[in-house]
Amino acid sequence: MTTYSRRLFTVMIAATCVALSLALPSRALAADEVLTFFGWSDQHVKVDGTADHLLPAIDAMNSLPGTKFPEAIGGTVGKPAFVFGCGDITEWPTNAAKDAYNKLITGRLKFPAYDIVGNHDEGGKVPSETLTKWIISRHGALSYTFDKGGVHFVALFSKYDDSLDNPAQPITKEALDFLRKDLAKVPKATPVIVATHLCLDAITNKNDFVEALGGARVILVLGGHYHKAQAAEYHGIRFLQLPSPAPNGQREFTVVRVSSNRLIAIPYDYQKKQWDESRGKTLDVPLQGGAK
Repeated sequence: MTTYSRRLFTVMIAATCVALSLALPSRALAADEVLTFFGWSDQHVKVDGTADHLLPAIDAMNSLPGTKFPEAIGGTVGKPAFVFGCGDITEWPTNAAKDAYNKLITGRLKFPAYDIVGNHDEGGKVPSETLTKWIISRHGALSYTFDKGGVHFVALFSKYDDSLDNPAQPITKEALDFLRKDLAKVPKATPVIVATHLCLDAITNKNDFVEALGGARVILVLGGHYHKAQAAEYHGIRFLQLPSPAPNGQREFTVVRVSSNRLIAIPYDYQKKQWDESRGKTLDVPLQGGAK
């Protein structure tokens, strides 16, 4: 092999390695790979920064790994890769509320945290950028993506329109455009989880939303807003509504476990210290490869 050929070969190998490394974040789950994460929503920290009602939930999250799942599921809860919040962190986005929440998820919570903005976090009819700027500082943008354990996550911000005077809202065109653009770049075999603040029952343009998912392998859509755990399906897409630890919510958070062939989601009642196996709140479904 000539010196030129050896150099060309080296360059080709290096280019291939770079291409493979760039592709690694978006990949299918390995056969023996399991991803666990916890989900909650609508924490509603008070304007004065009072957040005591979140402490039992956070302490339960910290201690839950190793707990046995119900017999029908089997196994034990793994260490979560992260905790995901579907918005309405605050009653209204004051600095005191933001700082109190930030202190809890970076100090008391033992796992990484991801959050999206809810309608309360925008400030309603008295808008404030306190929470939106905080989300951008943590995650780079209001809508953002990340990859964990072979799953691609889309944290989708959809601006709330208070002039509608209705908790049910459409997912905005800007949000749908972001979703389409991002999912077009994801390999078809990669499982995808999309998160919005609005739950299925609150999305008024459900068909447009499902259409925006395109041919991506979307295994789950997370939402909050209505303060209770609920699982449903719409046009072949599974939706999971995350519970709220707010005083008028449920004393639950949801445990999600994704493997190459199974998706499990079940709420844990941290007040009663038991699983909530109520019908309509849980998912235990097989997963298959390829695009949906």
